[in-house]
Amino acid sequence: MINEYLGELDEALEFYVGAGISPYIIAVFVLVSFFLLAEIVSFLFSNVLVKLTVKTKNDADDYIIKVLEPAIFYSVILFGFYQALFFVSFLDSFAIYFSDIIKSLAVLIWASALAKIVKITIGGVGSRVAEKSRYHTDDGMLPLFKNLSGLVVWFIGIVVLLRIWNLDLTPLLASAGIVGLAVAFAAQDTISHLFGGISIYFDKPFRVGDRVKLDSGEIGDVLEIGIRSTKIKTFDETVVIIPNSIVASSKIVNYNKPKSKIKVKIDVNLAYGTDVKKAKKAILDVLQSCEGAEKEPAPSVHFTEMGDFSLKFLAVVWVANPKKQFEVKTWLTEKLYERINKEKFVIPYPTQEIYIKK
Repeated sequence: MINEYLGELDEALEFYVGAGISPYIIAVFVLVSFFLLAEIVSFLFSNVLVKLTVKTKNDADDYIIKVLEPAIFYSVILFGFYQALFFVSFLDSFAIYFSDIIKSLAVLIWASALAKIVKITIGGVGSRVAEKSRYHTDDGMLPLFKNLSGLVVWFIGIVVLLRIWNLDLTPLLASAGIVGLAVAFAAQDTISHLFGGISIYFDKPFRVGDRVKLDSGEIGDVLEIGIRSTKIKTFDETVVIIPNSIVASSKIVNYNKPKSKIKVKIDVNLAYGTDVKKAKKAILDVLQSCEGAEKEPAPSVHFTEMGDFSLKFLAVVWVANPKKQFEVKTWLTEKLYERINKEKFVIPYPTQEIYIKK
């Protein structure tokens, strides 16, 4: 194909030379023409397509247009160089090499552009799926898939680049296989963390923002689900970083599943002789006055036990957001103590009576 193309260029060159036009002038004219064409294309992208994409609901197409504009602009210019410089006779012997250079640059430009477009597409689609998912799929692992997709595009681009230069891929692939085995043995922990992160994404035991309780007893909010580890912010304003392989194999309590509601329980101990009905009504009044408590299920009070030193009551309210759990419990504890003092109920403490037989 390249020989046929060169033959056509030779015929065109002979025609222009016969007409008294210098090939160098023709080359400059062709190059300038393609520069102008590239500017026209850039203008259309900036002033026509961008205005059309602004009217759409998502931003993904805006970013795609911004990525495509420079890729097409430089591709047109490269093609202009390809056309123009073949009119210069001293480059005839290097035509094939020059063609390979042009193709290589085009592959690099489009590999970079396509890698960005794939990342943008996965990010946009993944975010919409996360919003609509009935299982509350989070997008904490989207960076992993975007990076992997970009690597796949670049790998394909490198393969095409090597084929342009007629390089044998077999030795390279064999070497890559050996190196891959060595790396796999040396990075077993890292690989296990990676697959642990993937299993977390697909199993969805929690998402970013959920309140969870770890095996170690720590409670906190999920800040980030990364490729290697998961970050959880505790109530001490510290961040616990746990390798994904450990998270995937641990028992974790998620307070946001299956629903975000969480039960707050408070034990109230009153002395023997207390009017049970009056005590239950007083406690229930405090529970119902709490703004953070849910109306459904309704707050409730239970007389649970006649203990060794006291009558035991259990106050129960439901909170819509697990992050408000301790705030509500603190408020209720304070108000219950105030109400107990107001009603002159007695809060007992452990006592023992000793009888001495004379």
